[in-house]
Amino acid sequence: MSSIPSQASPPASAPGPALKRSLGVVDGIALAASSTAATTSIAIGMGTIASIVGLQAPALLLLAFLPVLGIATAYARLNRSEPNCGNGYVWVGKSLGPWPGFLTGWVTLVGSIIFCAYTSAIMGSVVLAFANKAGLHSLAGVALDPTSTGVTTGVGLVILVALAALAVTGMRAATRFQFSLLAFEYAVLLGFCGWAMVTGHHTFSFSWFDPFEISSGKTFAQGMVLAVFFFWGWDAAFSVNEETKSPGDAARGGLIALFAMLGLFLFASVAFQREMSLAELVRNGPQALPYLGEKLAAEPWDTLPLVALMFSAVASVQATLIPTARGLLAMGRDRTMGPLWTRIHPRYGTPAAGTVVVMAIAAVIALLAVALPKLSEMLLAAVNAIGLVVALYYGLTALACAVRFRSARHEGPREALLAVGVPAVSGLILLGLGCYLGYSYLTMSDHFALSPGNGWFMFSLPAFIVLAGLGMAAVAKYVRRSPYFTTGRGTDAEALTLPMDRTAV
Repeated sequence: MSSIPSQASPPASAPGPALKRSLGVVDGIALAASSTAATTSIAIGMGTIASIVGLQAPALLLLAFLPVLGIATAYARLNRSEPNCGNGYVWVGKSLGPWPGFLTGWVTLVGSIIFCAYTSAIMGSVVLAFANKAGLHSLAGVALDPTSTGVTTGVGLVILVALAALAVTGMRAATRFQFSLLAFEYAVLLGFCGWAMVTGHHTFSFSWFDPFEISSGKTFAQGMVLAVFFFWGWDAAFSVNEETKSPGDAARGGLIALFAMLGLFLFASVAFQREMSLAELVRNGPQALPYLGEKLAAEPWDTLPLVALMFSAVASVQATLIPTARGLLAMGRDRTMGPLWTRIHPRYGTPAAGTVVVMAIAAVIALLAVALPKLSEMLLAAVNAIGLVVALYYGLTALACAVRFRSARHEGPREALLAVGVPAVSGLILLGLGCYLGYSYLTMSDHFALSPGNGWFMFSLPAFIVLAGLGMAAVAKYVRRSPYFTTGRGTDAEALTLPMDRTAV
């Protein structure tokens, strides 16, 4: 791995507090699984995807997995070549150029922050649902309505602050916390979905796996982008390379979590459709999992899916805060972002300042989103926006892999396929889907309105993220004079001496 020239090295390269290498492959699995948030995706996504593609959710989830797997193999290969907490930002910058590289890092970070913002409302909604079940419907004159964006956001932000504090205190504490949450939520999810699979009165049909039953290309593209969003998060394991005992642990953790998520998603989608009709799925939307609990069990057992949803939302927010702060650390090393992001806590060995600032930005976005009157509208708007930017940065990273290892085409058919062909095709599929869906949004409305049903509004969210990223890239190049735009080398993971955590288990 080449090093950044000493005269261009950012201040973070100087001796001082560093990230602690304390994580193993199991920690990587926990981080990737928590960030993917299977229970949250199932809870808020099954009803949403049913409203788009009907009963073809299993087909879309299986099809979406194929390009995502191609992207994952690209991540693993790039990670073996150059382990780095900046991952796509660094890899794309070196292979495709600093502008698309910076844009990859930027949309990854902004998408993650938006995710934290809207998932905070989910956490608040579940807490308020518990309060309602306990007979508490108002407090100090404020109605505790689980569907109110404002109230749920306020409660969720309190939880967000607590999670940021835990993320600051160290990765081992965070991953142990996530393991306990994952164990409970998966037990509940598998239990209820398994019972629905056995007792459901809707006959299983292989047509659920037939993508040709989808009505139009636009519907297919929108469903595919949403299905890709289901899997989003497995790459979080690649953000802690500097904190793992072996960089290969990150790749193994991410890939294991990805296959586990596929099994959970397919199992849950079939179980939901065995128990609920299409009309029930669409009507309940992001409340489909709690509704399933109410159908299958009586009090107090019907609250277990709510508890699992809350645990999943909590784990996913914390698992998103962690890689987001580390991606900004990589950008701070290159001076594409300010020196604030390179500050490492002297005791805990984490990017504490960055974690706190990311939390604060997510809180501000969550408060701004209160302008949307219904929680379901806020969720739909955010999910669609994130789906497009996820397709963008996954696609660019896969193309970067194909370009970097293009010489492998001379090493035989197998290497040519795995190193070049699969990443290139996967990346082009996601980029093509994103472009097609963006065009569909532009042509579905003739005016702008602040509503998830308005195409111009849905297009404006990811478009604003991309344009803001290009503006920030210009600042990094022409104002900060970042070496990332002049040397073409990007962040060097070996620029910092990273000590082993002697307290690691």
